[in-house]
Amino acid sequence: MVKRIFWVSLGFAMGVVAVSKAEAYVRANTPDKARQFVLGPDEDHVAVRTLRGLLGEFNETRRSRESELNERYAHHGGRRD
Repeated sequence: MVKRIFWVSLGFAMGVVAVSKAEAYVRANTPDKARQFVLGPDEDHVAVRTLRGLLGEFNETRRSRESELNERYAHHGGRRD
């Protein structure tokens, strides 16, 4: 279990570094119009917007699945129809 946590953490950290390097490259080497198209008009908060979107999508999916499971098991007493 410790190995798995280590490798997942390492993968996450490498992903963060890769994304930040890619973003820095795009900022440095693309014209203004293209950069605004790729990063959006608010270039300084791309990571925050992305994280907010991912968390929102995760919570929406979680609520949907929770509702589905509640409907299936709470109202039917765990029986399968």
